[in-house]
Amino acid sequence: MAGRPQSAYEKSVFINCPFDRNYQDLLLAVVFSVLAHGFLPRSARETEGDPEPRFSRILGTIAGSKYSIHDLSRSTGEGDDNLARFNMPLELGMAAALRFEREGSLRPHRWLALVPDGHDYQRFISDLAGFDPARHDSSVQSIIREVSAWLKTLEDVLDPAPSALRIFQGFPNFRAQLVDLQAAALDKQTWTDVLIAASKTVPSP
Repeated sequence: MAGRPQSAYEKSVFINCPFDRNYQDLLLAVVFSVLAHGFLPRSARETEGDPEPRFSRILGTIAGSKYSIHDLSRSTGEGDDNLARFNMPLELGMAAALRFEREGSLRPHRWLALVPDGHDYQRFISDLAGFDPARHDSSVQSIIREVSAWLKTLEDVLDPAPSALRIFQGFPNFRAQLVDLQAAALDKQTWTDVLIAASKTVPSP
């Protein structure tokens, strides 16, 4: 977007999603979409290894980001104990409070909630009913579609930005690049390598 230089805060998008292997491609799809629209993906993973408590690191990263994306599709229990994960709703609560606190200020905060297809989310997080969250079917294509549609509404977006179709078509190249970087690191995937791989393969408008 043309105009005045933009700060790191204005270009930062905090991503609040599961980090497990089953969600891996969906997380990468969010990262790739964010970077393709000219934003900087932020995550709790970027401060791994810091001695500060994880809660404080996450809150600081959200506070330093103008935007955030929260996937609440993990709504059921997991494992033998059938326990649900509450980290994602907790971090959405941080972002929602931040938006309320900064209403009308020079450092606002906007967020997007992602939920499973259908209306089940109204049963496990009914307070979102008035926010019209974006729905996806746990596919890379649907994640890229919904995240891209939201990013294009933001005032700090790259203009022009690649279409959702071009981002989806470029995603396999991103995954291949990341696999190479991970192999070079003896099967260690870092947040830095995720951003490097995405930057090298992001499609042009």
